[in-house]
Amino acid sequence: MISMTLAEVAQTTGGHLDGITDPLRMVTAPTAFDSRNVTAGGLFACLEGARTDGHEYAADAFAAGAVALLASRPTGFPAVIVDDVVTAMSDLAREVAARYTGTVLAITGSAGKTSTKDLLTQILQRHGKVTATERSFNNELGFPHTVLRVEADTDFLVLEMGARGKGHIRQLAQIARPAIGAVLGVGSAHLGEFGTKETIAEAKRELVEALDTTGTAILNADDPLVRAMADHTIAEVLWFGTTADADVRAEDVTQDAQARANFTLRYNTDAAPVQLRVVGEHHLTNALAAAALALSAGVPFSVVVDILNDATLLSGSRMEVTDCADGVTVINDAFNASPESVAAALRSLAAIAADDRPSIAVLGEMRELGDASPGLHQEIGRQVADLGIGQLITVGGPNAELMAAAAREAGSADVAHATSKDEVLGLLTDALCGRDVVLIKGANSAGLFETAAALSTQH
Repeated sequence: MISMTLAEVAQTTGGHLDGITDPLRMVTAPTAFDSRNVTAGGLFACLEGARTDGHEYAADAFAAGAVALLASRPTGFPAVIVDDVVTAMSDLAREVAARYTGTVLAITGSAGKTSTKDLLTQILQRHGKVTATERSFNNELGFPHTVLRVEADTDFLVLEMGARGKGHIRQLAQIARPAIGAVLGVGSAHLGEFGTKETIAEAKRELVEALDTTGTAILNADDPLVRAMADHTIAEVLWFGTTADADVRAEDVTQDAQARANFTLRYNTDAAPVQLRVVGEHHLTNALAAAALALSAGVPFSVVVDILNDATLLSGSRMEVTDCADGVTVINDAFNASPESVAAALRSLAAIAADDRPSIAVLGEMRELGDASPGLHQEIGRQVADLGIGQLITVGGPNAELMAAAAREAGSADVAHATSKDEVLGLLTDALCGRDVVLIKGANSAGLFETAAALSTQH
């Protein structure tokens, strides 16, 4: 964290000091909201949740080296007392961002934010010091938490921006205003909250609306809803994609036997071959976005190419491929699921299993799709049949059953349904022959990443 005194923390958050004998004592480490992550010199934010209350862990935080608490009530330990801890974290992050002199890069989109962030971080690390969003901490709590990790000598601050409604991204951008902002695409994720993809697009474009005339909007030229965002920003626009007019584009795209994209990357007069190590055709979009972001931040083209050829995904359960000792291949893509990402994962499964290997898709329900949910699940079932996936196991409630029924009606012969993840391993054990390729995907709340981990360990 960019250092400030406890007196400055109180002034910034509108709080008051409680039990603090030295108001000039410096806060030098990030603010943590989990006492197990407190580091010496930092603050501990006492969040109150449905099952836990951070105030009860004050002693643990001080044992780990906390300077003070950010709390909503006295605890007997030195604290800055505020009306609302989450709001105070945002206020504190806004002040830290105002003092930060490096480059702020932001990423939003219906899917691919974390994967793009992972690729971009590896590119930028070759060029300077980077602070980036951990995992998928991209909401009103995770976003300020990331900003509060930035240090004075950090060259690049990479931020994911998530949204559950209109105005959310605008609020995040007011905490830390990006110099460069990328919109990856507009899909069906969170359709239940937004209602239509057009409304989702309006929420995502808040990022490019927040850029000023010195900024750069990185937009997906392959997505019509993202293309339209160019009319809503005063920043310079840099296009990425596969279309001929994209500034950062992929040409001569092919896919190897592991569903990894192979292409020629072009930018201005520069061109070079790239063979991605990350599995899944959809990562082509993420790689192009990461390249465009890095190039806009001043990273040389040669460095971008070099790292893209070597980069992996740093966050788990995203097209994570494990080749087991007995010949079974497990594709763990169970972090989350939208109609677009499930369809892409199924195509990758079909490509990897194309060489006469048995293919099995374990698909959990997709969440937050609103009234469109039944039809979207049925469409996924039909895609399983169309792609010739050998076996389908659906997991969950009525929508999962609709997906299974649609697959059967479309011609899939081997379809089973499990009401919970606990039934999946038993169904798989009976099906595996030793050369299978198994895709496991579903909403994060379904917990299928545990199934993927158990399957990988057993085989």
